[in-house]
Amino acid sequence: MFDALTPREIVAELDRHVVGQAAAKRAVAIALRNRIRRQRLPPELSVEVTPKNILMIGPTGVGKTEIARRLAQLSGSPFVKVEASKFTEVGYVGRDVDSMIRDLTEVSVGMVRREKRQEVAEKAERLVEDRLLDLLLPMPRASSAPSPGEGVASENEQERFLATREKLRHQLRSGDLDGRTVEVEVHERHFPSLQILSSQGVEEMDVNLREMMPGLFGGKAKKRLVPVPEARQVLLQQEEERLIDHEQAARIAIERVQSSGIVFIDEIDKVAGREAGHGPEVSREGVQRDMLPIVEGTTVTTKYGPVRTDHILFIAAGAFHVSKPSDLIPELQGRFPIRVELQSLSLSDLVRILTEPQSALLTQCHALLATEGIDLALTDEAVHEVARFAMDVNEASENIGARRLSTVIETVLDEISFEAPDRAPARVLIDADEVRRKLTPLVENRDLGRFIL
Repeated sequence: MFDALTPREIVAELDRHVVGQAAAKRAVAIALRNRIRRQRLPPELSVEVTPKNILMIGPTGVGKTEIARRLAQLSGSPFVKVEASKFTEVGYVGRDVDSMIRDLTEVSVGMVRREKRQEVAEKAERLVEDRLLDLLLPMPRASSAPSPGEGVASENEQERFLATREKLRHQLRSGDLDGRTVEVEVHERHFPSLQILSSQGVEEMDVNLREMMPGLFGGKAKKRLVPVPEARQVLLQQEEERLIDHEQAARIAIERVQSSGIVFIDEIDKVAGREAGHGPEVSREGVQRDMLPIVEGTTVTTKYGPVRTDHILFIAAGAFHVSKPSDLIPELQGRFPIRVELQSLSLSDLVRILTEPQSALLTQCHALLATEGIDLALTDEAVHEVARFAMDVNEASENIGARRLSTVIETVLDEISFEAPDRAPARVLIDADEVRRKLTPLVENRDLGRFIL
C-alpha cells in the first residue's frame, strides 16, 4: 500500500497529524518516494543511489520530530530519535555514535518479531489450548501389560477420557474454567549482561549465560500455580518464542534497517562549531567527525550482525539560534544536501493544532474526561483565547512552540480534571471568559508565569 503512495499523498497523510510546514513535508515525501524508486532500479544501479539526507532548521515545538516520526509510521520503517548532544568524542561524557545504529537495529528486530508473532499466533493458540487441557486433565497412565478381557475396558476408558477432554475444551473456550489454577513452568526473563569496552566505546552485549553454562544463574525453570488466564499468557509467550525463527528474524531486521531505516538526529546545532583550542568546542567538532562515517556509509557491528549504513535516511534538526548550518564541518554539511526551514507557529497555526490533527490536544482532553462521565466542550472563542495566551507567553519568555499549548490547556482544565469524579455525569462548557479568568492573572504576573506557564 505504501509503495503506491505518491509524494502528494504522503504530504496529505502527514497533514492529518502535523499542521503547516509544507516545505519540510514536501522534502521528506520526496526522500521517501526516492527510496521506493531506488528499489525498482537494477541491482547494479540501486547500490550506487544513496539517500539525500535532510537538515531541518527551525525553532523547537514546530513539528520537526513529529514529521519524522509520522513519516516512519506511515512507511513502516525502523525509526530512532537520538540527541546529538549525547554523543561526544571518546574520553568525554556521552555515548559513542555507533549506538544510534545499534538502537535502530533493536527497534527493527522488535518490529520483525512482533510481525512473526502475529504470523504464528493462530498455531500458538491451538498448541496452548492443548497444553492447558493436558494440565487440567492429565493423560491416564496406560497399564504395562493388560490381561485378557481388559482391552475392551481400556478402550472405553480412552473414549471417556476423550469425551471429557472435549467437554473441558468447550468450557475452556467459554471461560468457565478461568477460576481454576494450573501448575506451569515460568522461565527467567532476565539474563546477566556484560559490558564490553571496545575501541568504539562501551557496548552492552546480552549474553545468554544459561545456554553457555547450564545450571548457573537459575538454570531450572520455576513451577508456579497460576490461574488459567495467566497460564494461557505464559504458555502463549513460550509457544510463540519456540515457533519463531530468531535467526531469520534478525536477518530480516538487518535488511530492513539497511534498506529503509530512518535516524532522526535532534539538536544537531548543539554540536556545531569548528573552533580550535580546548574545552567543549573540541568535543563538539569531535562529535561531528565521529558522525561523519556513519552518515557517509560504514559498517557498524551489532549483536545481530554487521549493519551497513549507506542507504539509511538521516534527518538532522536544530534550532540554530546561536550557531548556523555553516558552522558544521564542511564534510558533514555535504552529507545533508537537502535544507528546509520550518516556520515559527502563528496564532492561526496554534488554533489549528488544538482542533485539526487526528489526535488533537482538545480531542485527547475530551476523550480523557469522557471516561469519568464529563462531556467537555470549548467554544470557538475559548479555543482562540487559549492559542492567544500560548502565543503571548511564547513571545514573553522562551518560545517552545506548540508544546506551550499543553501547559496552557492543563492550567485551564486543572479544576475540572480534579473534580471530574465528583461532578460526573455533567456537561462542561468553557467559554472565553473562563479562559481569561484562569490565565490572565498568571500572564500578568511575569514572575509567577515563568514557573507555571
